Amino acid sequence: MTTRLRFSDQVRVSVIGIRTRKLRASLSALGIAIGVAAIVAVLGLSSSSQAGLLAEIDRLGTNLLTATTGQTFSGEAAKLPLEAPARVGRLDAVEQVADVGTVSGATVYRSPLIPSVTTNALQVKAASLNLLPVVATGVAQGSWLNAATATQPVAVLGATAARRLGLDRVEPGTRIWLGGQWFTVAGILAPATLAQEIDTSVLVGYPAAQQFLGYVSVVGDRTLPGPPSTLYVRADTTRVNAVHGVLARTANPESANEVDISRPSEALTARAAATGAFDSLFLGLGVVALVVGAVGVANIMIISVLERRSEIGLRRALGATRRQIRGQFLAEAITLALLGGTVGVAAGVGSTVVYANLKNWAVVIPVEAWLGGIGSAILIGAVAGLLPALRAARLSPTEGLRSV
Repeated sequence: MTTRLRFSDQVRVSVIGIRTRKLRASLSALGIAIGVAAIVAVLGLSSSSQAGLLAEIDRLGTNLLTATTGQTFSGEAAKLPLEAPARVGRLDAVEQVADVGTVSGATVYRSPLIPSVTTNALQVKAASLNLLPVVATGVAQGSWLNAATATQPVAVLGATAARRLGLDRVEPGTRIWLGGQWFTVAGILAPATLAQEIDTSVLVGYPAAQQFLGYVSVVGDRTLPGPPSTLYVRADTTRVNAVHGVLARTANPESANEVDISRPSEALTARAAATGAFDSLFLGLGVVALVVGAVGVANIMIISVLERRSEIGLRRALGATRRQIRGQFLAEAITLALLGGTVGVAAGVGSTVVYANLKNWAVVIPVEAWLGGIGSAILIGAVAGLLPALRAARLSPTEGLRSV
């Protein structure tokens, strides 16, 4: 009569086979663990990064539009009219308008002793006082311009500009050499994600730019500060496209083709969509590691069959069927691969959690990542262990006992 081997007995026997060769089994499972960890980590980090970008977009808002000066038909730099901010602000769907004007020819240094060629690629801009809330940034150190300081030689540094000038804090008396004279530093801004040109700028008030840097426009018999070079427009969220369509001709009715309109949040959305662009490369490396792990499992199982010929012969002589022998070695291969897959999933999840927390991202582990990791490990174990299991099952009792 043929005895039946229960599933629990099958598992116990397979675990015993692995435990007797711990070092070899661990090295074989390592390849699978590395491959699964790579797959889980790549998918987890990609999803977490995408979630972080989308959360940032939601925080900053998608209703910011920018209008910048383009070029004339002759290829020269165009200019926005002085009245552009006021005109745009009168549109029904516009909630806020801020503007900056690039002061051409003005350079900024940490001190007058710095060589003139070391400009650090910084721009000097005159800024309206409501700039910060419109571009969704704030002051990291010190303070922003106000009605009084906007008329004085006082500057606020963008995040990148401060770093390039060697300033990480604002102390009383901190000064920079701007336009051939000293300007007091009032503050340092936090990074402006939606207006990254602000990060590399040194910002002053329009009255100060007119008085100390000669940034003026002559209108009739009047001399006015300006003109603006970029408008930042916050529109009603439900009517952004409508504002986008009329913004250029509103800002510059006479030459709407000389105004470039953009929506900064679209760049962030594109980044979020492109986050997984290199996933296939790293997933390919994970698959290579899984293949190496599969070869290792197949190798250890073949060696195990050769070393355990006497055990196989004895079990066959005591009544074990070919099917039970085949099941035993196949279960060992699957268990070995499953252990490697479990360790790999844990390592992949752990690395995703650590990196996402360092980047202040939400931790997102797609279900298909860890399910796919475990599933691929089981599949690899079954495929890698099939040939050794068939080979063990074909061994006759007499042939096996001959090696005792």
